[in-house]
Amino acid sequence: MMANGAGSGDEAALASAFSHCEQLVREADIDRFLAGLFIPAEKRRYCFALYAFSHEIARVRELVSAPLPGELRFQWWRDALNDEAARGDVGAHPVAAALLATIARFRLPRQAFLDLIDARLFDLYDDPMGTVADLEGYSGETSSALLRLASLILADGDDAGAADAAGHLGVAQAVTGIIRALPWHLRRGQVYVPADILTEAGMTAAELLAGERTPALARVIAAMRDLAERHYRAGLKGLAQVPANVRPVYLPAMLVPAYLREFGRRDYDPYRSIVDLPQWRKQWLLWRAARRLR
Repeated sequence: MMANGAGSGDEAALASAFSHCEQLVREADIDRFLAGLFIPAEKRRYCFALYAFSHEIARVRELVSAPLPGELRFQWWRDALNDEAARGDVGAHPVAAALLATIARFRLPRQAFLDLIDARLFDLYDDPMGTVADLEGYSGETSSALLRLASLILADGDDAGAADAAGHLGVAQAVTGIIRALPWHLRRGQVYVPADILTEAGMTAAELLAGERTPALARVIAAMRDLAERHYRAGLKGLAQVPANVRPVYLPAMLVPAYLREFGRRDYDPYRSIVDLPQWRKQWLLWRAARRLR
């Protein structure tokens, strides 16, 4: 049996790990942080652990100078998710420690985390996104998976019947995020806009990277907005089937319409505009959505 001092020390270390995740989400993903405040307090730290993990994986491209070091970082996370490897220096990583505790507490499927890591391999390279279906698959294994996992936490590990809502709203979030991140992606030579959307708009990936505003670019943005809107509307229908106690994890997706409206402003420049919302407006939109989803 573990000594009382050791047990207290482990509990304190784990509490510190969860606190680290919360602070990381506050600093790096304010939308999910603000939405997370509507999650019941006893479940909130576990959702923040998920969000912190997602951020750690999403930012790998920014931390490495070449794909191989990025792949090594991803492999570290794969190893951390394996039962046999979940010890030693893994426990010293606060996000890993909090994530593993969350997975164990709610019996979350580890394969979903491995699939998320595999999907993020795309981020390490400059290969163009092939089709809308490819983008939807990428979004499904990243943003949608995160919503699905968070819904399991609020449902205490049980199936909350949230697959449709998570699938569509995750894609809506991801596509909206890709439009917002266009200036950064293009600066580092990445094209997340599917090739079939570019072709239909009369544009090539090379022309998109060239940074010139053209009528074809406006058609590309309009098509991406339409894609996000279609999934958002479908996701709202699916949300009606989700138990009320699980719905708070879907609040970040409720900001999608406000962002999409910003892309329609006359002064919006896909290559230069940093699209965001004032924090007070996010808080108001989330509060209103939380009341609507009760």
